[in-house]
Amino acid sequence: MPVEITSREVLERIQGGAAQKVKVAITDIDGVLRGKYMHREKFLSAAESGFGFCNVVFGWDSSDTCYDNVGYTGWHSGYPDALARLDLGTYRNVPWDNGVPFFLGEFVEADGRTPLAICPRQLLKKVVARAQAMGFAPACGMEFEWFNFKETPQSFRDKGYMRPEPITPGMFGYSLLRAGQNRPFMNALMDELLAFGVPIEALHTETGPGVLEAAILYGEAVEAGDRAVLFKASAKEIGARYGIMPSFMAKWNEKLPGCSGHIHQSLQNESGNNVLYDASDPHKMSKLFRHYLAGQVQLLPELLPFFAPTVNSYKRLVEGAWAPTRSSWGIDNRTTAFRVIPGSAKSTRLETRVSGSDVNPYLALAAALGSGLYGIEHELELDAPIVGSGYADQTSAKLPSNLYEAATRLSGSQAAREIFGQAFVEHYAATRLWEWRQSQTAVTSWEMERYFEII
Repeated sequence: MPVEITSREVLERIQGGAAQKVKVAITDIDGVLRGKYMHREKFLSAAESGFGFCNVVFGWDSSDTCYDNVGYTGWHSGYPDALARLDLGTYRNVPWDNGVPFFLGEFVEADGRTPLAICPRQLLKKVVARAQAMGFAPACGMEFEWFNFKETPQSFRDKGYMRPEPITPGMFGYSLLRAGQNRPFMNALMDELLAFGVPIEALHTETGPGVLEAAILYGEAVEAGDRAVLFKASAKEIGARYGIMPSFMAKWNEKLPGCSGHIHQSLQNESGNNVLYDASDPHKMSKLFRHYLAGQVQLLPELLPFFAPTVNSYKRLVEGAWAPTRSSWGIDNRTTAFRVIPGSAKSTRLETRVSGSDVNPYLALAAALGSGLYGIEHELELDAPIVGSGYADQTSAKLPSNLYEAATRLSGSQAAREIFGQAFVEHYAATRLWEWRQSQTAVTSWEMERYFEII
């Protein structure tokens, strides 16, 4: 909870505060924040009983084009309101918006209590509840790489979505020089996000023109999802103030590295001890850690759309691009899909490296945790770690190479249905197949350059 006060105190603060409006938001299936401003009195009513939010947010894609292949909603339903409930524990004030109060919400069924099965935040809460029933408290943190450009949405549109200009040139990772050349933006990210309840542990340039990497402070799993969702949206709002357009696209240029969205995880027991840690093991891995990792290794090829949700995601998952191509693991190995980080009782953890910066954080976290818990429940065994380059590995399962293949695998996964429920898997797989179909009708610049004159 970003602000350690009770729900009653939150409402009293809003009621007695100077702000006449409140900002509220939920995320759609792609992790895009969808929200509105509310008059204070409307908010106070909504905080008690919920409020209607058009269910088209789960019936259209990231470009607001309506799906034609999902059963939850569509023209056949008339797009009625769904019931959204605000989580008062997400209370924040937006520093760059005159301190306006802000809350995240989630969707429930008409009875006001039952979670809506296809709501991403509710899915993560479902997985966390499963962990808690097993005696575990997951702690997670996400880190994102993303490119930044001297553009606005209008200037980039006017260019025909071609040749965006990065804020800095060249390949210069961990550069204080490049960071200093955009000091106001860097300071705003660190300082204003901290004030917004999204603390950044570290922020630095990555290798590539205009690319940054931020590690978000770890926390309880749902809070980690909230922070990650808010980080991506906030970076865009803050950037706009400085004439900077951030992009969390997984791979915007074939000659440059892609952008990751790595997930760090540990599990604590009721005493607060890290159950992944075993001091007697050479790699500090407990038996439970091995089961947890085995679940992720085994299920990754079936759950890949949670970590690689767009057509573009698969342009990043190629050899030699700092992203995995097989479901492999290693000890402190950045060429594998899963990196075991051995350390102290506090720091030993797993880094799931397959996910890109284009993920819906709630879904990526749910998939990592859910498949790990599956491995514990089924006591899955782990093969030997990959030593050296993961790209030389020919033994680990190969990952699907495109969104169609990945979504088809997900649709047929019985393990996914066991972990996430049939309703969510069917809805999400259908949305990913829709995304693939949209790409198949597009005429790309590659096709124009290759065929327009010569063929």
